[in-house]
Amino acid sequence: MEIMLNGTPTHTQAATLAELLEEQGIATPGTAVAVDGKVVRRTKWNAAPLHDGASVTVIRATQGG
Repeated sequence: MEIMLNGTPTHTQAATLAELLEEQGIATPGTAVAVDGKVVRRTKWNAAPLHDGASVTVIRATQGG
């Protein structure tokens, strides 16, 4: 299926949000994820289904000064 991952068209075989993060090699500590504009709690990533055309936004916390 084709999704938008942080604004980039991306082909994926992942059925869930957790599978997508693993497939894309995205580290999860300090990560927040929204699907179609709605934040998905980390405890729901394994059950959060993806659909063709989904817009997924991954935000990583950073530290700096």
